[in-house]
Amino acid sequence: MRYHHSGNIPPKRHTIFKSPEDKFYYEQLFGTEGFHGISSLLYHVHRPTQIKSIGEPKDVTPKIAVSKNVTPRMFKGMNVTPEDDFMDSRKFLMVNNDLKMGLSKPRKSMDYFYKNAECDELLYVHNGSGILKTFVGDLEFSFGDYLIIPRGTIYQVELNSDDTVFFVVESHSPIYTPKRYRNEFGQLLEHSPFCERDIIAPTFKEPKDEKGEFLIKVKKENQITDFIYATHPFDVVGWDGYFYPYKFNIKNFEPITG
Repeated sequence: MRYHHSGNIPPKRHTIFKSPEDKFYYEQLFGTEGFHGISSLLYHVHRPTQIKSIGEPKDVTPKIAVSKNVTPRMFKGMNVTPEDDFMDSRKFLMVNNDLKMGLSKPRKSMDYFYKNAECDELLYVHNGSGILKTFVGDLEFSFGDYLIIPRGTIYQVELNSDDTVFFVVESHSPIYTPKRYRNEFGQLLEHSPFCERDIIAPTFKEPKDEKGEFLIKVKKENQITDFIYATHPFDVVGWDGYFYPYKFNIKNFEPITG
């Protein structure tokens, strides 16, 4: 992952940073491995911790039809039943201790926000188009796009039609580019089938300085819990770092040749 920055950020980290109206901005470290993993710094209009209420958790543990399977099987994935709700539409076909893999046919855009607190997510667009809206910016998507969403990202999906189809992966292990394609500094090597130019970072949007009640569904340990926040989660005035959602289109994958 390469360094990226958007919006308004201070010249130095961990310093006082104020708005033109002399109000404090709030710095958030966004990452997964404490102070030694890749991360980004986000600057919020409001404290991103203002929780008004927490609902009862809903269990979404996948039901295992056949455990310890050794029989070859064919999955007719495109026959999964469409659902109006984005999260209800996820139908996992295969699971183990590290991964969940399945398909999703959501018919409607999300009217709430979502955060997977324990897994990186990969959404591959089989059909349809729309916008992945996140607290660090937007990614327009269409057929052939891989959307990589790091754990902890708060997002919404806006669909352009009701026939969207995603291949979905939830991974407890971080989703990185293969080590054999990177040098010791993380730069993609000359023989890798894609490069940094192919990785599209979010387009920054103006922060939403709004107060009220904002529903964020948080997934943790196969449970989804409703959190009501007092401020809009997309209130980031600027950010920089190496940890952010991005997209990559399969058409930009170059075969390795001699």
